[in-house]
Amino acid sequence: MQSIEILETLVGFPSVVGTPNGEIVAWIRHYLQRHGIAATELPGPEGDRSNLFATIGPVEVPGYILSGHMDVVPAAETGWSSDPFRLRADADRYYGRGTTDMKGFLAAVLAAVPMLAATRLRRPIHLALSYDEEAGCRGVPHMIARLPNLCAPPLGAIIGEPSNMRAIRAHKGKAAARLTVRGRSGHSSRPDQGLNAIHAMSSVLACANAEAARLAHGPFEDVFEPPYSSLQVGTLKGGQAVNIIPDTCEAEFEARAIAGVDPAILLAPLRTAAEALPQLGFEVEWRELSAYPALSLAADAALARLLGELTGIEPLAAVSYGTEAGLFQRAGIDAIICGPGDIGRAHKPDEFILVEELLACQAMVEALAGRCAA
Repeated sequence: MQSIEILETLVGFPSVVGTPNGEIVAWIRHYLQRHGIAATELPGPEGDRSNLFATIGPVEVPGYILSGHMDVVPAAETGWSSDPFRLRADADRYYGRGTTDMKGFLAAVLAAVPMLAATRLRRPIHLALSYDEEAGCRGVPHMIARLPNLCAPPLGAIIGEPSNMRAIRAHKGKAAARLTVRGRSGHSSRPDQGLNAIHAMSSVLACANAEAARLAHGPFEDVFEPPYSSLQVGTLKGGQAVNIIPDTCEAEFEARAIAGVDPAILLAPLRTAAEALPQLGFEVEWRELSAYPALSLAADAALARLLGELTGIEPLAAVSYGTEAGLFQRAGIDAIICGPGDIGRAHKPDEFILVEELLACQAMVEALAGRCAA
């Protein structure tokens, strides 16, 4: 099958983050089996979604991982010109949810599978396909934990997030959390009889604002934009009507950290501020939503040199968005980002990918196979 045919099939699976993914896992697994490649399904703790891992070549020899996620963000936003889960062609553009982020990469890799299977590889190429990346990289840690039982220690991992086929050596880490404050409702004319949850939340919001301002003063890492860690309040919900004392308020916080900084630590002052509220009679619930570390691969790392040679483009130092790459690096596996498409098209109506981008990615995978066969 050509990459466009495969992409059409993959887009047709509405594998939205946080939902069961059995259909897309089964199709990919069957496709690999048709080419003589056994794939291991790795169910997650949720019970209704799985990672998928496969090896082409000798499993006992160190090789390279091609990593991508099978989930996509929802497509409920207005502005789509056609069904987001049906691939639509317009000249050299192919529209659909996930075409760029990141089923295009999966399609290009799977299109290269017949060539990989027919090549006598001295070093293996592994396919590591994850679930729920869009929810903060929730699926891939379970697969990474299983790698010692699945293959020899890999030489590196290529994460195929959209990068215009230019390798990227670094990205920021991220942590997100949700705080729920519960007070006591009542008529607004008697504030003395209630506990205003929004007023209570304001102390945590003030802390978040102060921490965001503090982080802007450094430490700095010039490869990022902005060159410092950041923190923000992303959502805020509370209250029913202006004359009712709000008994509940909910906020979501996000921190993005430069290399060497634990993003979860950046949220610690907010949690401390929240934990002071029960002394005033409020109930609080702090829930960690997601966390993944930054990626930082040295410019002279063998994996960076390899990707520069495979693509013919000097790797880019860094981007500010995050990927699963930092989790591979934390597990002791060098990682780098390189995939088809542009991140600017992701998570938007009429997401698309170009034919030439798919072909360039497939060529990169096949060139990697050539190196592994040498």
